[in-house]
Formats: sequence, C-alpha cells, structure tokens
Amino acid sequence: MFSILLISLILMTLSIVVMMLATILSKKTYSDREKSSPFECGFDPMSSSRLPFSLKFFLITIIFLIFDVEIALILPMILILKFSNLMMWSITSIIFILILLLGLYHEWNQGMLNWSN
Repeated sequence: MFSILLISLILMTLSIVVMMLATILSKKTYSDREKSSPFECGFDPMSSSRLPFSLKFFLITIIFLIFDVEIALILPMILILKFSNLMMWSITSIIFILILLLGLYHEWNQGMLNWSN
C-alpha cells in the first residue's frame, strides 16, 4: 500500500515539474507587432485576416466524431457475442443503441441536421 502511494506521489511530482518547465520554457519573451501581424506582400493588410467560421461545419464535425466512436464501440459487441450471456448482451446492445438513437433524435429536433440554412 505504501509503495503504491509513494510511486503515485513521485509520478505526480515529476509530471508537475515537467509541465511547469514546459510552461516556463515555451513563453515568448519578445513579441513584435510586425511579426504577429499577417503578411500581405510587404503591405499592411487591407482587411481582417480572420474569416468568420461557420458553426454549422463545427457541429457536423462533432456529429461525425460521435458516430465514428459509436461504430468503434459497436464492432467489438459483435465479437463478444459468442463469449457472453445472450440476455445480458442483448440488453446492453439495446440500451446502447437506444441512447444513440435518442441523441440523434435530439440533434434532429434541435435543427443541427438541417443543411439548408
């Protein structure tokens, strides 16, 4: 018990020291206005270099990631079918798919799947 506590304390201390060193060493001490401004062939920029980002693309990306992780979780369920209890496997699979369908319905109800806007 004591050895686990000691190892945990050493690892936590070591990780804190490494993070503090990375924070201190990565600071830029000299910031120049010319270096931080966008470059347009040697001239001052005519307009803002930042374009407005569409929130719709971000939401579509998040939805894709959610369903990508869903596939990664459903595929092993097929492989463990022959090793597990059929009743428990069925209940677990149905609950998992119901939660995903409820999430999809919520996204649809909130209008996140409308591409026309």
